[in-house]
Amino acid sequence: MVAVALILRLAVVAFLYPERLHPDRDHWRFAGETGRIARSIVQGRGFSSPLFADTGPTAWMTPIYPGIVAGVFGVLGIYTKSSAIAMLALDSLFSALTCIPVFLIARKSFGERAARWAAWGWAFFPYAIYFSADFIWATTLTTLAVACVFLAALHLEETSRASRWAGYGALCGLAALVDPIVLSFAPGVALWMCWRRSRQRQGWLMPALAAILAFLIVICPWFVRNYRVFGTFIPFRDNFGLELYVGNNGNTWHFTPPGFHPSSTQKEWEEYQQMGELAYMRHKQQQALTYIGQHKAEFAVLSLRRAVYMWTNFWSFSPRYLEAEPLDPPNIFLCTGLTILALAGLWRAFRVGVSAGMPYAIALFLFPAVYYFTHPEDYYRRPIDPIFLVLAAYWIASRWQERHKGKTPGPA
Repeated sequence: MVAVALILRLAVVAFLYPERLHPDRDHWRFAGETGRIARSIVQGRGFSSPLFADTGPTAWMTPIYPGIVAGVFGVLGIYTKSSAIAMLALDSLFSALTCIPVFLIARKSFGERAARWAAWGWAFFPYAIYFSADFIWATTLTTLAVACVFLAALHLEETSRASRWAGYGALCGLAALVDPIVLSFAPGVALWMCWRRSRQRQGWLMPALAAILAFLIVICPWFVRNYRVFGTFIPFRDNFGLELYVGNNGNTWHFTPPGFHPSSTQKEWEEYQQMGELAYMRHKQQQALTYIGQHKAEFAVLSLRRAVYMWTNFWSFSPRYLEAEPLDPPNIFLCTGLTILALAGLWRAFRVGVSAGMPYAIALFLFPAVYYFTHPEDYYRRPIDPIFLVLAAYWIASRWQERHKGKTPGPA
């Protein structure tokens, strides 16, 4: 499965990599802020300058993926053809390797048949192929990390060994340094496993403390670096205020309206330069909170629209919007179809037992929640797609089994 998935993705890379080499805005299409930070690292300026000039240290991104890009730049050159192909090939490898945790998650929860269907489904999954073969960003590594964290969490109920729980905590720490979004569900699933163990009168407190300690040990160096550089506590990234502002400013024609981000707007870019990163982010957060406070009803409606978008990919059918997003109709069909199948699989899992369905429900419903209030992008849902695909495969496999063998819902 991994080999087939990788070959397929690399074949697509061969056609799409030139898009990353466009020199517009000093090669902005080559990894955006991540590429800028990686270039700064290679040029000896440290983890800094995420936009268009030397603006000093940054906490805009977490360190792991920019560090990977910097490693490729150091060997193959900055913004070169070789670097683009290497990064897309590496992202394709991350995506192909995700077949493994997808298979293991489905097999543990729902049986061998569902596992095969889920893993092969991931190998040919259109979003997994596209975003790994054409998008130099942390998305595919985050997806692999999310799947591995979820798989590890499913095993926590079976053991009280502190080393196993510490391994889970360390894995969560590494995943959070790729993208903190993993923390949207990882603590919730772990708490569910603690509750399950307490109900079974098995030890959970010391294992949970071991997980927390290991997590803190992994993330502490990054937090210490941020405190030493900026003189204040920064939890992973400092750009939440900007993300809140981009999505809450009065412009609702697009899920991410242009004109409010310093990477694409001269006014915001100049403000970022003049104020410095931390002051700018705080100012954007205050602007967003002021707007939300003055438009509470509009914020509630907009949050609902963003929630619908995250689950269906639907934002609008207006001609102006579709001119900017011509691929939305097929995306809506694919995304909504997968959501329906996954929710059907989740329902069948709960019919088997709460213990079977609850970890999946926690992941599905907690993961996208922050994007309801900030702003969504089409690639923001991708890291949780493996869980959607596992549940969809379970529903299809169990229905196939019922139809051919007349059995009631259960592991497929």
